Amino acid sequence: MKKMKAVQVSGPGAQFEIVEREIPEPGENEVLIRVQACGICHGDALALQGNYPGLKYPIIPGHEVVGMIASSGAQAAVFWRPGQRVGVGWHGGHCGQCVACQRGDSWNCPQWLITGLSCDGGYAEYMITRQEAVYSIPEEYSSAQAAPLLCAGNTVFGALKNSTAKGGDLVAVAGIGGLGHLAIQYARKLGYKTVALSRGQDKKALALKLGAHIFLDTSTDQAGAELQKLGGAHLILCTAPDSKLISALLPGLARAGKMMIVSFSQGMLEIPHNLLLGTAISVSGWVGGRVDEALHFSALAGITPMIEEFPLERVNEAFKKMIDSAVHFRAVLTMGHQHD
Repeated sequence: MKKMKAVQVSGPGAQFEIVEREIPEPGENEVLIRVQACGICHGDALALQGNYPGLKYPIIPGHEVVGMIASSGAQAAVFWRPGQRVGVGWHGGHCGQCVACQRGDSWNCPQWLITGLSCDGGYAEYMITRQEAVYSIPEEYSSAQAAPLLCAGNTVFGALKNSTAKGGDLVAVAGIGGLGHLAIQYARKLGYKTVALSRGQDKKALALKLGAHIFLDTSTDQAGAELQKLGGAHLILCTAPDSKLISALLPGLARAGKMMIVSFSQGMLEIPHNLLLGTAISVSGWVGGRVDEALHFSALAGITPMIEEFPLERVNEAFKKMIDSAVHFRAVLTMGHQHD
C-alpha cells in the first residue's frame, strides 16, 4: 500500500505528531481527496483536549480542506470525478431520511459527522470523506485562499445571513482577526452599515480598507455608548473570544437588537437582567451555515481571506501562532502537491 504523510493526535492531552499512514480507500459513498491545503481553526483544539463526544483516537484534525478528487466510490462517482477541485468543512448529517434532513436541518441528523473529530480530517496528504460533504471550489481562489472559507467564512457569513439584519441596518463586528476580517467584508457586501470594533488604533486603517464604514476603539470602554450614539446596533457579531468585551458591548444594542457569538471563550458572560427586560435584546451563538452559499457569495462579492501559509511539517508553529492570535489572519497548512 502507498503511504502518506499525516499529522495525528494520539489521545487527550497529546500533541501533534507527524506520522506515515497508508493512503485510505474510499467506500461506496465516499471520495478520496488529494489534499492541497487545510486551514487551521480554533475548533481543531478539541482534538487535543479530547472533550468532544464521540472523538476516537488516533485522529487527524482539520476541517477547512481543499484538494483534488483522487478517486471515488461507486455511488460517489456519479457526482464526483477524479481531477475535480473540491472543499470539505464541518459536515452535517447525510442520511437523507430523518426529519432533520428532510427539513434541510442536517446539522441535527443522527448521522452527523465532524471532519477532524469524529472522522479523520485534512492535516494529511490524503483524506476520505462522504460524497455529501464535498463542495466545488470557485476558480477565483487558490486552494490555500479558499480553505478558510470552508469554516471561518462559512460561519460568519451564515451568522449574518441568519440574523434578522436587513440592508441599511447598523451591524457591528467585534474583533478584527481570522473571523472578523472576513465578517467585515461580508457585512459591507450584504449592505449593512458596518462598524468595526477593535482594541486600540492599530487595525483602524485595515478595518476601513476591508469595508467598515466606522471604526470604534474598544479600549476606551465607551464602545457601547458610541454605538448608541449611532442609533444602536441591530446586530453585534462577536468574533473575538473576550467575554469581558462581549458583556461590555451589550448596552450598544438597539431595542430588540441581537448579539451573535461565533468564537469560543473560556470566560463567563455577565448579562444584567434589567438590560434584557428593558430592551428586549437577545444573545445567541452560531456555528456553521450553507457552505455552498458562502463559497458562491464569496467569489461573486470578491471576499478575500488574508492567510499565512505553512508546510505540513510546521504544524506546531502554525497552530501556536493561531492560538496566540499572531497569525495574519488565517493559518493554512499546504501540502507538497498543492499546485497539482
